Amino acid sequence: MVDHSDSTAFRALVTGAESGILLFGITPPRLSTAPERIREITAATLGRLAALDVDGLALYDIDDESDRNPAERPFPYLPTMDPAVYHSEYLDGWNRPAIVYRCVGKYAEAELRTWLRTADPERVHGVFVGASSTDKPVLTSLSEAQDLRRDVRPDMLLGGVAITERPEEHLRLIAKQEAGCSYFISQVVYNADAAKSMVSDYFYACLERRLTPKPVLFTLSVCGSMKTLSFLKWLGVDVPRWLENSLRHADDTLAESYEHCVATARDLVAFCRKLGMPFGFLVESVSIRRVEIEASIALAGELSRLLERGRPSE
Repeated sequence: MVDHSDSTAFRALVTGAESGILLFGITPPRLSTAPERIREITAATLGRLAALDVDGLALYDIDDESDRNPAERPFPYLPTMDPAVYHSEYLDGWNRPAIVYRCVGKYAEAELRTWLRTADPERVHGVFVGASSTDKPVLTSLSEAQDLRRDVRPDMLLGGVAITERPEEHLRLIAKQEAGCSYFISQVVYNADAAKSMVSDYFYACLERRLTPKPVLFTLSVCGSMKTLSFLKWLGVDVPRWLENSLRHADDTLAESYEHCVATARDLVAFCRKLGMPFGFLVESVSIRRVEIEASIALAGELSRLLERGRPSE
């Protein structure tokens, strides 16, 4: 059994195609935030994370996705710090791996090349994200970025995004795997059936091709208000109508959402273990409200116990 207290646990779990990975995801501070305030935010974040047994910290790269969804964004788009810069300049107090997202279309090839060359592959892993729509102009395509990583920094673990509700997503996962992806992280899951269908399709497609399935990490995020729910739906998260009704009419929306996240996790754990599919979880809060962030921290702690992490080998 992998020792999750070891800073190399994430690499060991991914390369061994094992289950039980647990990450926590955050968005870097807004680009307009003063340095002193960034240090305060970072100290508060690291304080919350100190008690958690996680294998790494995912740092999101936020892009304007109005091209994908023209509807009004429930929370306005505000540019945030480059996650790689945030990690290198402010997260020296974090002693476990950072999983740095790159919306590759925002960056020129030379900029991505420099980042790949300078990144420490023992401390930094990547997740490359393609354009949010086919019409969006890009500086570097996803395939170009994948090729660049293979040429410049092949020892950096590369992850890919999984959209559980998207038709034929398992074929996209296989294509990304063949392009060098060692793990996948899903969009927020509120529809467990869609997630199970995707990993089932992927697992059996790998079997047919004699490929070893790569770990899929399911993203879970609590929802504490109708505005947060609207934002999840704007992002493209499939929230079943029965669940939306439950959240809308609950006496405590956050508690109802939390219970649903735990139930979803239990469902996915049981399904993946029976299938033999390597899996893990990423917990995040899409809201900056303190109550939702603290609920996300509690959820990560509960998932750690659910995954039976830290137990000695039998």
